[in-house]
Amino acid sequence: MKRKHVKLKVINQNCAGIDVGSKSHFVAIGQGKDDVREFGVYAEDLTALCDWLKSEGITSVAMESTGNYWQNLYSELAKNCIDVTLANGKFTKNAKGKKTDVKDSRWIQQLHSLGLLSSSFLPDEQTEILRTYCRHRTNMIAQKADTSHKMQKYLKLLNFRLDVVVRDITGLTGIKIIADICSGNLDPKSLAKHRHYNCRKSEEEIAKALHSNERKDFLFGLQQEYDRYIFYVKKIAECDEQIKIFLENHIETKDNPTDELPPEKTYKRANKNAPKGIDLNIVSFQYFDGIDLFAIPGVSHSTILTIMSEIGLDGFKEFPTAKQFVSWLRLAPNNKISGGRILSNRIPKGSNRLKIALRNAANAIGNLKDTHLSKFFGRIAYRKGRQAAISATARKLAVIIYNMIVNKVQYQPPEEYLFLDQKRRQIAILRKKIAKFGINPNDLGIFTRPRYEEKYKNMMIECQALS
Repeated sequence: MKRKHVKLKVINQNCAGIDVGSKSHFVAIGQGKDDVREFGVYAEDLTALCDWLKSEGITSVAMESTGNYWQNLYSELAKNCIDVTLANGKFTKNAKGKKTDVKDSRWIQQLHSLGLLSSSFLPDEQTEILRTYCRHRTNMIAQKADTSHKMQKYLKLLNFRLDVVVRDITGLTGIKIIADICSGNLDPKSLAKHRHYNCRKSEEEIAKALHSNERKDFLFGLQQEYDRYIFYVKKIAECDEQIKIFLENHIETKDNPTDELPPEKTYKRANKNAPKGIDLNIVSFQYFDGIDLFAIPGVSHSTILTIMSEIGLDGFKEFPTAKQFVSWLRLAPNNKISGGRILSNRIPKGSNRLKIALRNAANAIGNLKDTHLSKFFGRIAYRKGRQAAISATARKLAVIIYNMIVNKVQYQPPEEYLFLDQKRRQIAILRKKIAKFGINPNDLGIFTRPRYEEKYKNMMIECQALS
């Protein structure tokens, strides 16, 4: 029998594949030997690459999202009006034979010509700028936390047990004591005078914890870490100011900015790592065109800032449905089915900053009481454990946020459904409360049956006997 040769339909006629590298880029416009060229990574090399593609009539390009080497090349290709498909590297790994840069570029070009590569999500330019500021700020907060841990280590080595008498060594009491120690004051009583009035421990107890062994090497290390801590505090404040200016300018340039203000949410307190000088309750309401994401229980300042910087307002519109958005976040089960049987339904590995923020918000929801989401969390946690409940609640949060922003609806938790026995229990509780106040339910029209009135009379007799 002769073998049948099946020809695949070419989707992208004039396309190229680029294997991105740290020192050079290999570009393939076909499968022949002369169809592959190597270009450098300097600005003039990227310009020459784009000129060669345009001279060959290339209108579409596919390349892998390798590290951050693709970013400058992507910007140059977009500037020259060449359509770019930024593909995930896991979709281009099945090339036959030995792995070389030339074969990789040809394989990418072949897959792209057949329409087998899908593009990754990329935010718009304004969101990308905000993302740069916020990610830089997050990195500095991590560095500041590292200096805090190092300061606590040197304090313990100096026998300053500040961590025992104060909750946070970088709080109002602790940071003043550390600053005084670094200035040369080692007297326990004078150091204890820096106690803030909200501190639970007394000055005498704080003084007992501040007797030092006066090791100079440890004092030098503490001084170095304290200087680092002050440096990062200053830089984070500067970054907060830059974020504030950017958000104000972005909101002012909107076509139809909203003039309404959201209700105040005093129950949502900002922690010490929240941006200073920015009312995110108002800013997010204006940024998302009047959608109040802060109304969702468990959503904090860091969650809102992450949503604004990682995906932005227009980024939600890139996903046709909420299911696709949740799948992109890797919060949806990846069902593997063979022979009609589910082999696995685990959530795919990998995470991004938005997924981490939603999981943190879901964890906070698990500590709340009497909310729709916390009850959902509790039901999942009872059956499958807390980790599964965090993932399920994070997915539910993502769907809620997507529907709010895309469909322009406010957060409306569904009313709680009560079964018949639950309703009867609530009515019994109300009757007991009415009996305690000595009110006759017949005057209110509550009792509809004679036996209920008899129970009420007996209850009143019992209350009088107890009193």
